[in-house]
Amino acid sequence: MNAINLVMQAGIVAKAVLGILLVFSLACWTIIFLKVSAFRRADRQDERFLRVFREGKNLANTYEECRRYSHSPLAILFREGYRELVAGLKGGNPGPATPAGQPETAGRGPEIPIEAFLARLSRMLRHASLREVSTLERSLMFLATTGNVAPFVGLFGTVWGIMDAFHSIGMTGSANLGAVAPGIAEALIATAAGIAVAIPGVMGYNYFLNRIKGVATRMDLFTLEFLGIAERLALRVGRG
Repeated sequence: MNAINLVMQAGIVAKAVLGILLVFSLACWTIIFLKVSAFRRADRQDERFLRVFREGKNLANTYEECRRYSHSPLAILFREGYRELVAGLKGGNPGPATPAGQPETAGRGPEIPIEAFLARLSRMLRHASLREVSTLERSLMFLATTGNVAPFVGLFGTVWGIMDAFHSIGMTGSANLGAVAPGIAEALIATAAGIAVAIPGVMGYNYFLNRIKGVATRMDLFTLEFLGIAERLALRVGRG
């Protein structure tokens, strides 16, 4: 008697338990594949954007180039920071309509002390960073829920299968293998299914949390780098 036959011969409760676990499993693997693809795309675009950012002649050109990297958290962070930087140094719109679009070469400097301007810029970058982290964390709670709930769903099927086995013993008045095997088989299949669904959920959740920490660290380092550039520009414009 193979597993498929056991499932087909299982009672309605056991089938319902396996059906619930199947839905959890399909949703879990869908999230895992989508997240893997999203993180790979973000990593590739972050790498390309950093190359453009560090090799670019000025921030205006980088601002125009970063539109190509819509899935890069660093490009999104830069775009937010550049808008605030240009608005603070020039008091104008940071888009393509800004004259020359170069805060490096023109401006009257921030209207508030440089320390306050940099603090405001830092808060804005931090807000953008947290928003990106929140986007990356989306759907991860389902993986954690699957890892926690699936074993208990399987355990319910296990208990029900054992109850069915004892019911068979009471009906037949015998504890031979033929009487208890179907119920015990249902119980074992439910247990195995619950564990099989929970393991990818837990592993996926922990893996993606680690990846998110890496992205968050990358954004923090970029924020420090951008703030250093902003400070130099603010001091230069202020002296000008």
